[in-house]
Amino acid sequence: MDMVNVKVNGIPVSVPAGSTVLEAANAAGVDIPTLCYMKEINAIGACRMCVTEVTGARGLVAACVYPVAEGMEINTNSKKAYDARKRTLELILSNHRMECTTCARSHNCELQKLANEYGVKEVRFGDPGSLQPQIECSTAHLIRDNSKCVLCRRCMAVCNHLQSVAVIGASERGFATHIGSPFDRGLGEVGCISCGQCIAVCPTGALTEVDDTDKVWAALADPTKHVVVGTAPAVRAALGEEFGEKIGTNVEGKMVAALRRLGFDGVFDVNAGADLTIMEEANELVERVKNGGVLPMITSCSPGWVRFCEQYFPEFIPNLSTCKSPQQMFGAMMKSYYAKQAGIDPKDIFVVTAMPCTAKKYEIRRPDEASVDGLWDIDATITTRELAKMIRKAGIKFERLPDEKFDPAFGDFTGAGVIFGATGGVMEAALRTAVETLTGEELQKLDFTEVRGVAGIKEASYEVAGMTVKVAVASGMANAKELLERVKRGEATYHFIEIMGCPGGCVNGGGQPIQPGNVRNFVDLRAERAKALYAQDAAMPIRKSHESPLMKKVYAEYLGKPGSHLAHELLHTSYSKRSRYPGLEAEKA
Repeated sequence: MDMVNVKVNGIPVSVPAGSTVLEAANAAGVDIPTLCYMKEINAIGACRMCVTEVTGARGLVAACVYPVAEGMEINTNSKKAYDARKRTLELILSNHRMECTTCARSHNCELQKLANEYGVKEVRFGDPGSLQPQIECSTAHLIRDNSKCVLCRRCMAVCNHLQSVAVIGASERGFATHIGSPFDRGLGEVGCISCGQCIAVCPTGALTEVDDTDKVWAALADPTKHVVVGTAPAVRAALGEEFGEKIGTNVEGKMVAALRRLGFDGVFDVNAGADLTIMEEANELVERVKNGGVLPMITSCSPGWVRFCEQYFPEFIPNLSTCKSPQQMFGAMMKSYYAKQAGIDPKDIFVVTAMPCTAKKYEIRRPDEASVDGLWDIDATITTRELAKMIRKAGIKFERLPDEKFDPAFGDFTGAGVIFGATGGVMEAALRTAVETLTGEELQKLDFTEVRGVAGIKEASYEVAGMTVKVAVASGMANAKELLERVKRGEATYHFIEIMGCPGGCVNGGGQPIQPGNVRNFVDLRAERAKALYAQDAAMPIRKSHESPLMKKVYAEYLGKPGSHLAHELLHTSYSKRSRYPGLEAEKA
């Protein structure tokens, strides 16, 4: 690799040819501020916060797009650059509604941080105090307030390039420019898939998830309700970031302790729901392979992906596994099996889940997700961020908590359930069970490493019971779209496909802790968080769902066998073609 030698604030540094000034500064341990830049998908130099002095340039350059050259001297802290950045901040703030003390992003806002660092104590331009809220809240998962938008276009970049949905963009010009949806419709009226990736990259409070913590607090305060909570595998790999832990730290024990102190009557793990999903999904795959069912079978764990399929690729609806997601299976079992075991009327059980995903807020009210006496499987779902908010509100000192274990009634799980949170994890977990079911022999090697990693599309073939089983894994809807188009054109054939709505899987879900641009651009959050899950899986005494004592007990005492009539009633669902523009369709009707 060709290297280029430059100096950053007088410090020599060598970087690969083609690197930008921003990347050279990072290599030298220097942070240049950015607002709009996102590595590989939003290098547009629009916000001008990264302007920097370099030798050979006539004026200040945008560090995020300006390439380095041999011998270049970069001065990130010159008065000229500093003054320009501060003036840019003042101009941005002149059109920004400032309610920092009550904003959901207070203390985790990139704009607020820059204003503090650059000493912006007053806004010389405009009258930000006269700005009014511009709230758009037509979806179950997201609130948009354009009065806090800085037009960085990060949300547009992820929606278009990573998710291939492109339902938000810049409208009008000049001072009238704003981010909106086609025809200025609400997001609930267009083809939004509720993935929340736009929230995760927004530098301010312009995009936030719908806060459902009040519903949970109300249930916890209701003496007539038996309130249980289940946490997704990816939450333990990221929650610690909210309390100063290193990215990728597994805080499962402290998380359980915190939930118990919040007052939940039962603290369980949706990993058990993941094991249940594998039992049903592996059985479904084997049945399809043996009996000539629709192939490839495609996973249905990710509600963002399911909605994408229903809206953009309805021809693949027959390919979707009929299995509910682990979250929904967990809720169904809480209001059936658990209710029976505990002697509690299902209507008195309030089921909460903590998820890395904003699309789960949409999923819990999908049709065909009410399994017991017309009761919804899940009553409320909160994101990892909302869980952290509840912990802080309760005054719980997270870092001081002891490690505690989940309640045993639905807290036992296997390593297969744990890795559901990473892209390729559902595929690997399913293969561990499906291969042993097809061959009748015990696997000597449980790690299907070919489907691991953060690559957008992964493919593998395995010789199983005298046949070649072809599988594929995709995460992020742009990658899913590419893979499905290959299948449609006949360029690729598979037996089984795993698709996750968010790039990298649930560990990078739209409800995970928000990391600023200077972290996201240089740290692979997906890989670091996934490491925690694979490490836990490797250390588990039981790593196959079908060997779980809890699964054996549940099927022996209640469900009978995978794919039974009762299992279908409780654990399976249905899908239907959906309009990409439901708002327009409603008007036509």
